[in-house]
Amino acid sequence: MRKRVYIAYTGGTIGMRRTRDGYSPEPGSLQQQLDAMPELHHESMPLVTINEYTPLLDSSNMTPREWVKIAHDVADHYDDYDGFVVLHGTDTMAYTASALPFMLNGVAKPVIITGSQIPLCEVRNDARENLITSLLIASSYDVPEVCLYFGGKLLRGCRAVKVSADGFAAFDSPNFPPLGTVGIDIEINWSFVRKRAAQELVVEDFAAPVVSALRLFPGISPELVRNVLRPPLQGLVLEAYGVGNGPDSDAGFIDALTEATQRGVVIVDCTQCLEGTVNLTEYTAGSALARAGVISGFDMTAEAALAKLYYLFSRGDSPDDVKRAMQEDLRGELTRR
Repeated sequence: MRKRVYIAYTGGTIGMRRTRDGYSPEPGSLQQQLDAMPELHHESMPLVTINEYTPLLDSSNMTPREWVKIAHDVADHYDDYDGFVVLHGTDTMAYTASALPFMLNGVAKPVIITGSQIPLCEVRNDARENLITSLLIASSYDVPEVCLYFGGKLLRGCRAVKVSADGFAAFDSPNFPPLGTVGIDIEINWSFVRKRAAQELVVEDFAAPVVSALRLFPGISPELVRNVLRPPLQGLVLEAYGVGNGPDSDAGFIDALTEATQRGVVIVDCTQCLEGTVNLTEYTAGSALARAGVISGFDMTAEAALAKLYYLFSRGDSPDDVKRAMQEDLRGELTRR
């Protein structure tokens, strides 16, 4: 029997058409193009059902509401399909790939997020390979995780970042090895794949916590930091320098962080660097942040840290509980050293 794969088509470049104003999603276009692909009718391919979202979105317009919609869409069809493919725009794909692992608690089937840099409608594109390979992995490989597939790499979703605006190898997982690589063969690195969850799938809804992100830059004003940290903010991803350093000689900056953490704001320190981990004890510039109440995000991506804050505050955790859980590995999103 041919396996069955459910496609949640949210929008993005892969199904767009060229217009006078640039590429734009067009309802019905993707289905027409897939119907014309002989590869999808081959007996080695799974049977496919497409749910085209309304409206189709450029992923720049994605919000946590759409994450919730995708998670429930997968859960509603979970028992009827062998795997799932989420077609998504590349601009915020890493955010969605980071959020879904926290929302799909207990997922035991492949959920593969993919898209393309060039639409399927163009003669030369990367959409065809990304789509076909994602369907094959979703149907034939027992990877019980939310993954991102792009440009020959299968990445853990909550480890993925976008590294190129115009290259076909647009995503990478700098702090964790790929779960799979695709060349002549599809090779899964099983030692890195998480074990199948013992529990049944449960959707952990995201509510509407007030969380944000702030990237440090030389000369950042304490007043700007205070404005970002003012109530009702609950959590902040602070994208700091190097191994988590910040301007410790700026008393106003440190005071702004201290005032916020003392009233319960959870500030998570992630590095601006593509690779590496936060260590708040290595330099005095990092220790000052730790004394101000900032916690380490270790090697989490900023996208994963933000999604994790959404998840923890949505389930009603207290600030102290959020701090503890942010430093625990819940979905393979971080490595404690």
